[in-house]
Amino acid sequence: MASNDLGGLLGSLLGGGQGGSSGGNVLGALLGALTGNGQSGGAGATGGAGGGAAGNPLGGLLEMLARSGLAEQAQSWIGTGQNQQVSGGQIAEALPNDTLDKVARDAGVTPQQAADQIARSLPQAVDRLTPSGQLPQGASLEEIIRQQWI
Repeated sequence: MASNDLGGLLGSLLGGGQGGSSGGNVLGALLGALTGNGQSGGAGATGGAGGGAAGNPLGGLLEMLARSGLAEQAQSWIGTGQNQQVSGGQIAEALPNDTLDKVARDAGVTPQQAADQIARSLPQAVDRLTPSGQLPQGASLEEIIRQQWI
């Protein structure tokens, strides 16, 4: 349920309306899966970022991508310059299979479709969530989205 709320917020962030909601739903499902997997160790794998993955899974997700060889791309999304693109295949390789499967189930798409949508939407979402060139600290991801765009 929380991932649906986060998906709606991310859909608004990515352009609102029906057009931007698809990527927002997949990203909401992804961030919800990373947060929800904390009991089973999934989120622990994402975050050595000072426990930040529990309240704000974005930092843990970016750390996971960096450890998978996508550090330069992830940093470009946070920075104020041009965003480097990633492919669905790179996302599929970076995410644990069980996480991608859960995201796909929650979003009602195949794992490959989920990876492709994440690859298209994540750079823009991270860019919009980090306007100052730094990851937001202290507030939950939902609070940050609401403060900046609602």
